[in-house]
Amino acid sequence: MKFLFTTFLLSLQFLCISTYAQNKYELNSGWKCSPIAKVKEDGSAISIPSYSLSSWIPAVVPGTVLTTMLENKQIPDPFFGMNNEKIPDIFKTGPDYYTYWFVKDFNETVKAGEQVWLHFRGVNYSFDIYLNGKKLNKKRHSGMFLRQSYNITSSLLKTGSNRLAVIVFPPDALGNANGGQGGDGTIAKNVAHQYVAGWDWIQPIRDRNTGIWDKVLIEKTGKINIKNPHIITLVPGQRKPDGAQKPATIKTTAELENPTDAPLKGVLQYVLDGKKISKEVTLKPKSTTEIALPDLKLENPKLWWPSGYGAQYLYNLKMQFLVNGTVSDEENINVGIREIQADWNSITRSKQISVNGQRVFIKGGNWIISDAMLRFTDARYDAEVRFHRDMNLNLLRIWGGALTERPEFYQACDKYGILVMQDFWGSGDCNGRWLDPMKKDDQWVRRNYPDDHGLFLESAADQIKMIRNYPSLAIWCGGNEITLPVDIMLPLRDTILPKLDGTRWFIDYSNSDDMSFNSLGGNGDGPYGIQPLKRFFEYKTWPFNSEIGSVGVGDYESLERFLPKENMIAPVYSEKTGKETVDSVWNYHKYIGYESYVGPYGKVKDLRDFGKKAQLINYDQYRSLMEGFSAHMWDWYTGVIIWKTQNPWTALRGQMYDYYLDPNACLYGLHNGSAPLHVMYNQADSTVMITNNTFKHQYDMMLNITAVDMNGKEKSLGQVFVEIGPSTARVILSIKNEIRELSKKEGMFLSLRLSTVKKEILSDNLYWLPDAEGAYSGLNKMPKADIDVQVRQSEKGKVEVTLSNPAKNPVAFFNRLALVDPKTKKRILPVFYDDNYVSVLPGEKKTVVMDYSQTAGELPLVSIDGWNVTEQFIPLK
Repeated sequence: MKFLFTTFLLSLQFLCISTYAQNKYELNSGWKCSPIAKVKEDGSAISIPSYSLSSWIPAVVPGTVLTTMLENKQIPDPFFGMNNEKIPDIFKTGPDYYTYWFVKDFNETVKAGEQVWLHFRGVNYSFDIYLNGKKLNKKRHSGMFLRQSYNITSSLLKTGSNRLAVIVFPPDALGNANGGQGGDGTIAKNVAHQYVAGWDWIQPIRDRNTGIWDKVLIEKTGKINIKNPHIITLVPGQRKPDGAQKPATIKTTAELENPTDAPLKGVLQYVLDGKKISKEVTLKPKSTTEIALPDLKLENPKLWWPSGYGAQYLYNLKMQFLVNGTVSDEENINVGIREIQADWNSITRSKQISVNGQRVFIKGGNWIISDAMLRFTDARYDAEVRFHRDMNLNLLRIWGGALTERPEFYQACDKYGILVMQDFWGSGDCNGRWLDPMKKDDQWVRRNYPDDHGLFLESAADQIKMIRNYPSLAIWCGGNEITLPVDIMLPLRDTILPKLDGTRWFIDYSNSDDMSFNSLGGNGDGPYGIQPLKRFFEYKTWPFNSEIGSVGVGDYESLERFLPKENMIAPVYSEKTGKETVDSVWNYHKYIGYESYVGPYGKVKDLRDFGKKAQLINYDQYRSLMEGFSAHMWDWYTGVIIWKTQNPWTALRGQMYDYYLDPNACLYGLHNGSAPLHVMYNQADSTVMITNNTFKHQYDMMLNITAVDMNGKEKSLGQVFVEIGPSTARVILSIKNEIRELSKKEGMFLSLRLSTVKKEILSDNLYWLPDAEGAYSGLNKMPKADIDVQVRQSEKGKVEVTLSNPAKNPVAFFNRLALVDPKTKKRILPVFYDDNYVSVLPGEKKTVVMDYSQTAGELPLVSIDGWNVTEQFIPLK
């Protein structure tokens, strides 16, 4: 199925923030490939430009063998239905089946004084390289997370027509995908990602993502090449986002490579905010030298802050090396001036994170990977990180069973103000924390995975250098739910990180006592399924919970994208057995059950009805999750990280939007419950509370508490002026008796609002509460709400939709807005909404702004479909 998000052009925004100088370009098209079984010649012959490639097929680079096979229609889409079962698994075929040659012809010549470099940013798992008949590497390269660079100046042909040939071998340990977490666990013998052998949220990736999975680049320099520049920003004291700032200090180093046979003298310099810092150096021949530049004291700097707390200002730093006044090489780096601190909160007994001296309550999500088959794009990274900003989250944790994220991901996090906790590559499941009969090796053997500890440390050092300059990167983590082997962890913690970074907190593993003292027993994370709403408020979990989550099934429109028609069947819950009957394809896509939680909304009629009711549950689950943690910030908790907020394939669990970038109600429940200034209803004790996740004291706010029945009749439960200090949660009053009385018959709506003295709304929160039996009986009896919908295009790519509900109507409840194709009525993806699943009280109006990438052609329609509002499609004006 083709979706309109393929035309999404957000990648253009990244052209202005690339860390590459203009002397680099990517080899990302025109590749050809062939399985080794069809190739008799060796690399020396294949890499001669005259060698015929007529029988070879087009290859996807960056990409994997599977992405190439999919592009050439050799396999079905593994994300649809049961198609993944139709693709041969490498454990059964053997490695040769997915061992491929990749060839690229390119034009490049060398001028006098130039050096030409070939860079590989990621290959899985091992490979040999040939250029114009010559092998470039003396020893086969291994390791998914180790960049490789070659000076190819002398290997280029004078005609300018060159051929690069790369043979890529699968991981050494293929891993038996036997249904366990990481299959039989042996996938962790490699220095690579582990989820490819299958997990409880994904089926196995059949080629284990073998291929040239990340960028291949050509770089041209003068005689000196700048490598791995390192920028450290020091922001002493406690700062505020507004007003004049005391100075910040910029500390800078860079590696300078001199590949020539003679010593070279020159000047290393950079310019930031109009200030130039320079140093004259002499570089020995055939050497790489790290040079430290003098510190820059930057007056009145513009600081970088996490989302919700301040702006994300980025300076451009231009670094150059000059020989006799001529630029030999140049690198452009975006610099966010900020400082990360981590200290112990003795009340919660957990770490708390501060930025620029101000503690930040962490509201995070667990991120797996953008695409399970490693099809990464700037546009998709931008869209996904933007969704997390729109959820009012401020951190993403990169889970240890995946990979070190790509620079483009961090660029998006820098842009949107999302802090990052980066795990290294280990997991409790594969690396031996638990006794597991699904694993091939016992715990003692698995505790020593991977096989090559030296390769792990070399790869870690390289990846640290690759991403350490991004201001969003806040925390390093040794592994997921387990420490790395001691002879990896100690050198990493005590030597490599202090030398190569030294500015960020390193936590030994994701639920370590050093992060969150686990006085409650258990593994220190979870639970992962649906929970009673009051539990989020009254049950004290771990004080910095690295993994806790709930359900996440999309609606009918989402499900039909990857479920065959015959499997579009709603789960059926039995009160008698207490179990759900679930379609087999749903189980294959890792469905987590809604069980008895759908029943209170009435008997499910069909799948469309199930999807609509599931969204009510989704919204409530994630709103209450974040409200419950925020209600106890700084006394019970210093942070929470949701497991998980996105899926890299078409799974039926733990996601705020689906694989196709279509948001569900989870996203907007979080958007509401995570708002920086938020009024809320405590589901456990029926108090009204306010949380303030900003650095500002909020004064003179009017709190309005209103009960609304199913016919739209309103009753005031209180009106009072309130104030709240910065980074604080406080109880305002209890409405327990009023709620019990008003909701007992058929449930009710509870409207909570904070407004300024000018009656501008600061926080708006509407709850639907059950009757005395715990059922939402009134919702199924609600009269229809005939509302007025006005739409207009305010500017290119922006649409405003205003919903007006007449005074004597009932609440216009839970309206899902979308932009759709005028011919097919299918949703345009992605679209970013400033709110969705919105409700409008009688006599009021609400405006929603939609942001999308507008293309040439017919304008989309606006669709609206509510609980008691008839579906309609409205053309743009």
